[in-house]
Amino acid sequence: MLKSLLSLFLKPNCSLCDRSADDILCKDCQRQIKSCQFKNPRQFWQGEHPLFAWGEYGGQLKRAIATLKYDKHPELGTYLGQWIGETWIKLPPSFSPKKISVVPIPIHAEKLKQRGFNQADLIAEGFSHMTGYPLIKNGLERIKKTEAMFGLNPTEREKNIKNAFKIGQGLQKPSSLPVLLLDDIYTSGQTVKEAAKTLRSHGVQVLGVVALSTPKLVN
Repeated sequence: MLKSLLSLFLKPNCSLCDRSADDILCKDCQRQIKSCQFKNPRQFWQGEHPLFAWGEYGGQLKRAIATLKYDKHPELGTYLGQWIGETWIKLPPSFSPKKISVVPIPIHAEKLKQRGFNQADLIAEGFSHMTGYPLIKNGLERIKKTEAMFGLNPTEREKNIKNAFKIGQGLQKPSSLPVLLLDDIYTSGQTVKEAAKTLRSHGVQVLGVVALSTPKLVN
């Protein structure tokens, strides 16, 4: 009796709505976020930088990403990363090798100090946990403090992100495994393009990118 009463009072609150929940998110918030999930996350897996995007950037998924990054809820990152991993296992892109390493897109050291964590690192942790792929957190280093890409035109985006990365300690010796880049939001692809260029210039094979979200009409 006492045990059941304690479990009732000690239930965690949902990270989004703060209601009582049995997990990081309550069932209602889970349902709302999953309504943003693409039926075919492999639809963008083509071209020079193939993209595996879990869901559309909007609604409750957009709110979850904002809560993760700006309201100090790092637990959401790993949790949502596991969802991406589950989806990847069920619907892997064609021609994807069995052995892959995962490299999250880094944020600048100043922003990391301010926020306390890199959301892409956390999402990658969850993704790697589910898939079993090795995670190389320090595969890339962001050496340029960039502006937010939102609101910039294509030329400004390219200039903004140019030479923003250098190879990290984790890949000082090139990996023999192809790399999946991982980020929370994929918009124009300029960040991924620049990160992939840095890796490839050091002999690292870049398979593609995994993103938690992307606008429906991805560029």
